[in-house]
Amino acid sequence: MKRWIPFMKSDPLVAVIRLQGIIAGGGRGALNDASLGPVIEKAFARGKPAAIALEINSPGGSPVQSSLIGARIRRLADEKEIPVIAFVEDVAASGGYWLAVAADEIYGDESSIVGSIGVISAGFGAHELMARQGVERRVYTAGKSKSMLDPFRPEKPEDVERLKTLLGDVHDNFIDHVKSRRGDKLDTETELFTGEVWLAKKAQALGLIDGIGHLKPMLKERFGDKVQLRRYGVRRRFLARFGAQMVNDAVASVEERAAFAQFGL
Repeated sequence: MKRWIPFMKSDPLVAVIRLQGIIAGGGRGALNDASLGPVIEKAFARGKPAAIALEINSPGGSPVQSSLIGARIRRLADEKEIPVIAFVEDVAASGGYWLAVAADEIYGDESSIVGSIGVISAGFGAHELMARQGVERRVYTAGKSKSMLDPFRPEKPEDVERLKTLLGDVHDNFIDHVKSRRGDKLDTETELFTGEVWLAKKAQALGLIDGIGHLKPMLKERFGDKVQLRRYGVRRRFLARFGAQMVNDAVASVEERAAFAQFGL
């Protein structure tokens, strides 16, 4: 145990925040501002860190939660004047890339997947199946758009057009966020906002990230061999593993696997 000695300079400290999984409001195990907020606040406040490192492995998810988490990181970084460095593991795509862009610098492994700057909405249609089974759908609304995209009724062109407008507006917000954070680093000759993904070397050439590198060696190189890493992340309570929560966790696990699978992971 180290004894504190007045006026003796301590080893530099870097707080490492783990951002692993899909981004979704309210789900246990998912990344969201409600669960991550206290973790992020604590990481910035404890021990006067020389920097914050974001350890990111996320295929994305909710645009609102991505924005809330990213905004909290930026607010604290600006208030406390602490630099933020993001390190991508397997993937930082869609909302995962939104989180990475909240950092001042972004690095990844050569095989990290980066990008997917786009917005998606998916559903299903079961009206034909219901008709074959002799099931009649009855819906009553006040407001002509209240039953928009009802999966148990035939798809309406006006509903699809309305949804595309909403997706386009969210996409514009995403683009504005990336441009405001990456600025002149971006390759303006390449279409970056089509939803495409790239490996880290190509992403670096396009200005989406700053370089190739891993967390520990890069932090040692920057802050010295004696740099201390203090890790933060959302911890699950032991009792949450049982009962109904076990079923919820199983469903969430399937959803997360499906989200990662679209990137071949």
